[in-house]
Order: sequence, then structure tokens, then C-alpha cells
Amino acid sequence: MVAVAVAFSMALRGDAGQDGQDLARELLAAFRSEVYRCLSRRRDALLELADAVLCRPGRVHMLAELSLEPECRRGHGAVYDALNCGQVQIARLRRALAALPLPRWDDGRIRLAADVSNWLRPDAATCPGRLFCHCYARGKGNAQLIPGWPYSVIAALEPGRTSWTLPLDAVRLGPADDATEVTAAQVRGVIGRIIAAGHWRDGDPDIVVVFDAGYDLTRLAWLLRDLPAEVLGRLRSDRVMYFPAPPRLPGANGRPARHGAAFRLSVPGTWPAPAAATSTETARYGTARAAAWGRLHQQLAARAGWEGFDGELPVVEGTLIRLAVGHLPGDRTPEPLWLWSSRPRTSADEVDHAWQAFLRRFDIEHTFRFFKQVLGWTRPKLRDPAAADRWTWLIIACYAQLYLARHLAADIRLPWQRPCPPGRLTPARVRLGFRNIRQTLPDLADAPKPGKPGPGRPPGSKNRHPGPGRLRSGDRLSRPGRLPGRSEVPALRRPPL
Repeated sequence: MVAVAVAFSMALRGDAGQDGQDLARELLAAFRSEVYRCLSRRRDALLELADAVLCRPGRVHMLAELSLEPECRRGHGAVYDALNCGQVQIARLRRALAALPLPRWDDGRIRLAADVSNWLRPDAATCPGRLFCHCYARGKGNAQLIPGWPYSVIAALEPGRTSWTLPLDAVRLGPADDATEVTAAQVRGVIGRIIAAGHWRDGDPDIVVVFDAGYDLTRLAWLLRDLPAEVLGRLRSDRVMYFPAPPRLPGANGRPARHGAAFRLSVPGTWPAPAAATSTETARYGTARAAAWGRLHQQLAARAGWEGFDGELPVVEGTLIRLAVGHLPGDRTPEPLWLWSSRPRTSADEVDHAWQAFLRRFDIEHTFRFFKQVLGWTRPKLRDPAAADRWTWLIIACYAQLYLARHLAADIRLPWQRPCPPGRLTPARVRLGFRNIRQTLPDLADAPKPGKPGPGRPPGSKNRHPGPGRLRSGDRLSRPGRLPGRSEVPALRRPPL
């Protein structure tokens, strides 16, 4: 399996002297071949189902209608049977995704984003593995808890304003799972596959992993402390951080202090002068002002995830960043954002790269919306969570094909839609032209076979195609060792009584 992954990674790198279009087509064909190998059972039906998702002109509303697409040569029953009884080698597909060319920023870093998206199933009372998913309704403060399957997704981010990301992993959270431990193990696996694919080597800058509010950043930084990864995320505006403890005076009695002065995010009087301050003019948010303070940590308590910790609770220091922008789209007055990084960032360039990476984290929201509204990720009414996992990974494989085909697709649009600049096609525009691209790629799936036996020879008709071991009338024994025909065996007579 390792040799296959290495060969696939070499095929993706290709030859630098090849034409860009030819190289992109070869990359797409190699990835499709690897995806086909990752489908162990019902592979032809699963691959044709993925092609129907990619080539359908409109949005996906149900699985049965995908069987009407020309790319799917099987019936609607085979489509559901493929998801319920098929098999996907998820570990191999993860390695194939990690071997794809990852976007790099101007500082040479790889930036990943982790977030949770919910597959809501409120009416499926008999489906196992459901959790109460936290969802936001219309209006401020209207939060709801709806039963469903939450999926933790990690995707690679691109620089600049774009709606493209590259999903690399997805894990369904169970009722007994610790979300922080599952996320840490997921990030560890993704970084390990990125290193194995050759995208990160010794001496390269750390990989930045961006989180939104709701994650335990201190615990994630502690669990990932042995990896070349930097944890960056958003904090609530009512948190309290602490500076390092002052040096112990000679001859002082008592237990040494572990925490210094408090830094209350909601009380400006507790803020000392920042170690770094920047001001940047942006076209979307106006003037963005950032201030950073170094070596701030959270005071931990022996509860929740730290309840079973052996020994004294650690002190995990990092950099606190306050970001304030002039306005948001729609002339809204925004509140300042508080970010925390597990690495020291004291220079102005590092502070700007930190908040710019966090703003790019919202691109994964576009990916989730495209999954649900266009590709129909949460549309099927599946009962088995394993079938939901197969469909999820099939959607990720479809999106990865669009990611590789974005330099091959033409700008097919409706008359009232604006043209996209070259190289700036959205995932929806690339999907409109994927049917033309697929016709230039090798056809991997075999033709469907009938599921029921044929009617056979009609009664009363003569068999004109006898088998190879059957003697025709008038044939003689011509080969030694062959059993004589029925006409050549003397008739056995019953002895008289």
C-alpha cells in the first residue's frame, strides 16, 4: 500500500516541462484512477454515482434522480445498494488526497482549517450515532439543538479571496467521543500524511492549523506540541489570560506563583502596551488594526479534558492578538476579534500573517455550503452511519476532482451571470463544464451486468449450441480415456427372478 501511495504521489508531481493543460489533465486522470482503486466493493456503481454528481447540470436533490444521468448506467436500486453495501478504503483515499498539490502562501507555510459541519437527521429516530448538533437559526442569539451526525472536516486553505479549499479528512463524531481528542488525532494524521507525501521537510516553517471559537486551543496545543504545527484560533471576548509569573524573590516563603498579572479581554484597563501593532488597508474590511501581546496563557483547572491529567497542569504560553476592522460587508459595525496562537509572534509581519490566515478560515464555510446545497451531501435519507460515511467521502472525492479540473474547465454561464476572470472559476462554474472534461478522460467503470438470470432456451426448441463435452449423434470416440457415449454402452438387463 505504501508503494502505491508513493507511485501516485510521483504521478501527481509530473514533469515540469509539460504543458499546463496536459499536466492538469494527467493529474485529474491519475487521481480518478486512484479513487477507483479505493472503492473495494460496488466500485463501478460508486464511481458512476460520483460522476453523476459531478456532471448533473443542476443541484442534487435525491439519489434516485442521479440514476437518470447518462454517466450513471445503473438503476436507482443499484445506487442505494452501492451506498448501503459498498466499501471505500478510507485510509487509502486519505493518502491520495494528501498527495495532491497543496496551496502554499507567500511565506511558504501550509495553512489548514478545522471545523464541524452537521448532517441533521431530526426525523430519523432509529438511526444510531446521532448527537444534538448546535445550529444557528435566523436572528441573533437564536441557537437550536437538532439531532444529527456532526462531521469534523480539515481542509487546506488558499491565499487571497477565493471560495476554494481542499478537504483532506472527515471524521464523524460519536456520542462517546471527546471532540478535542478526536480533532487532535485528526490533525496529527493529516500532518503525518502531508509529511509522508513530501509537502513538508525539516527546516520548513510550521504548518498553521486554524480553529474557530468553541475549540479548546490550550489543550489542542498541548496534545500537538511534538508536531511542526501552530494552533491558531479565536477566543471569546470574556476570557481571562495571564502573563508569566514574576521571578521569585530570594528568601521568599510559600509555593512559587505560576501565574502573573491577569489580562481581561473585556477590561481595557488590564491591557499593557502591545509588543507589536500594525495597521493595514483592506478593500473588504476597511482599515484593519492588530495588536499583539506575547507569552500569555490560560489558567487551567482539573476538570473536563484535564480531569484525568497525571501531574501538575501545564502552562501553555502563546501570543494574544486583537483585530479590529473598520466595517463588514453590508455596512455592519463589527466587534473586535481576539486570536490566540501557540507560537510566539512578535514581529509585525507575523501578526499580519496570523489574522489574515484566520480570515481565510471562513472559506471552509463556502465549501460546506457547496457540499450541501449543490452536491447534495445531506440530501439522502440514509439510516446506517457507515453508509453516510461512504457518501461523505464520495462527496469529498468529487470536490477534489473539481479542484483539479478548475484549470481545464471553460466558463459556462447563463446570460445574466457575470463572466469569471481566467483562473478564478468558482466550484459551481467548474462543475458546469465537468461533463466536457470527463469525456476526455479514460472510462474506468465496467458496463453494468443484468442482475437477474436470462429466460434461457424456450421449451420445445432444439439446442443448437451444445457444450464442449457433449457428443453429437454419429460421433465416435476419438480420444483415449474419454468415456463412451450412451449409445455405445451395452444395455443392462435385469436378471430373471
